[in-house]
Amino acid sequence: MNILEKLYFYAQNQGQNLAIRSGDSCLTYQELDLYSGRLANFIQRSCGTDKSPVVVYGHKQIEMILCFLAAVKSGRPYCPLDISMPDSRISDIIDAASPSMIFDLEQKRDGAISLKQLRDILENNEEMVDPACQVKGDETFYIIFTSGSTGTPKGVQITANNLNHYLEWSVDLGTRRADKQGKSFLNQAPFSFDLSVMDLYTCLASGGALYLLDKETQMDFKKLIPALAQSGAAVWVSTPSFADMCMADKKFSADLMPDLETFLFCGETLTNDTALKLMERFPKAVIMNTYGPTESTVAVTEIQVTRQLAAKNRPLPVGKAKPGTLLEIHREDGSLAQAGESGEIIIAGDTVSAGYFGRPDLTGKAFFTSMKGGQPHRAYRTGDKGYLDEAGTLHYEGRIDLQVKLNGYRIEIEDIEKNMIRLEEIVHAVVVPNMKDGKVKSLTAFVTGGDRPDSGFRYSKAVKDRLKAFLPAYMIPKKIVHMESLPMNHNGKVDRKKLGGMVR
Repeated sequence: MNILEKLYFYAQNQGQNLAIRSGDSCLTYQELDLYSGRLANFIQRSCGTDKSPVVVYGHKQIEMILCFLAAVKSGRPYCPLDISMPDSRISDIIDAASPSMIFDLEQKRDGAISLKQLRDILENNEEMVDPACQVKGDETFYIIFTSGSTGTPKGVQITANNLNHYLEWSVDLGTRRADKQGKSFLNQAPFSFDLSVMDLYTCLASGGALYLLDKETQMDFKKLIPALAQSGAAVWVSTPSFADMCMADKKFSADLMPDLETFLFCGETLTNDTALKLMERFPKAVIMNTYGPTESTVAVTEIQVTRQLAAKNRPLPVGKAKPGTLLEIHREDGSLAQAGESGEIIIAGDTVSAGYFGRPDLTGKAFFTSMKGGQPHRAYRTGDKGYLDEAGTLHYEGRIDLQVKLNGYRIEIEDIEKNMIRLEEIVHAVVVPNMKDGKVKSLTAFVTGGDRPDSGFRYSKAVKDRLKAFLPAYMIPKKIVHMESLPMNHNGKVDRKKLGGMVR
């Protein structure tokens, strides 16, 4: 069964079970199927033959998930946008997506369907959509826009087949699907970040109950710790950084969350120290490390982190490929690397994206057909560096190009730089990561142009405030350093290595 068929099955067989919770609001599986079907009918009648994406803007409202499912039930992909994005970036994405409909649950955009209008539609429209309309096979299920090196976001298209193949594997991560049924999953990531697919759809495909943790709660320990206790989560999905933040409070332990059985980590490097601390606080929980870019549907590798593994490996490996996925390491000349030899990680298989929405030029550069084993496979050049050991376990070693992961978000350094020089006085901008224990801890920007500031602190703050118009908060460098000129290397290029040595 595909994900929509599974949701219908649960609606018919365990319809009164909780599917989603957010604060005091909740939806059962029966309500999730009923309301998304009604909304899908509205979308189908309103849009007719226009199969363009449906944009959904908001933050952790239960109605966002109804909109996602309604879009695909009506035969259209959805594109999630979160309130953390600046208006200019949202406008760029909407222009690129050319949507057939926009749901604005924050009521900021004229002409979009508001939360109140959405609720009126659900109350007054009782007609269900024809199941034959739904997205299926190689049709696009969702589009998530990620940072692009041109300064403009690019939309990664994930098909129904991509998602369903991913879910066949993810429901058994850490614990078996049958053991997850009826249990609570924690949702930490915003829906515009593909990590959320790991909790949202793995939960629904397992018959679990998703607990939505909003941004305000995550930022305030006085609210966060009680919310974690209230979640009753058995399955934890997050970046390692979020777990690190939670461990700053000594109450974060098995005493606070006695039902927690599985940690699923993706999006950035899981350090040995983080894993060992979690083992101390949650001695009965399974810790799973995974790896994968948005272009390969969230994750493609898995490994259970144990004390023995942590003792033998620093940094931790990211695991072996899931069924249906082939991993290769390529040298710079494109030839196949040997076991233990570092190179670019290539992913081929059934969860590799169809490409970038409306960008055949970028798609052609990043995707290709692999003939490994004599069979054609969709393949993706990740730009990540790593190696496969003799046992076929993947070890991730960072980025080949100017792309980093910070707090789980994939960021193109050039994207930040191009947006920084949109500020009139900045002539050049070079952004470098501050590394610690193999992870990016923060970003520092070195800029030239304009008058020399009297106060570095005030200058940094002023530039960061102005960058909010162009970049989401997670992409804004922590520190801005004004320089008379930038150091050059022997090739006449900016010496990023030297600037990296200046970061503290």
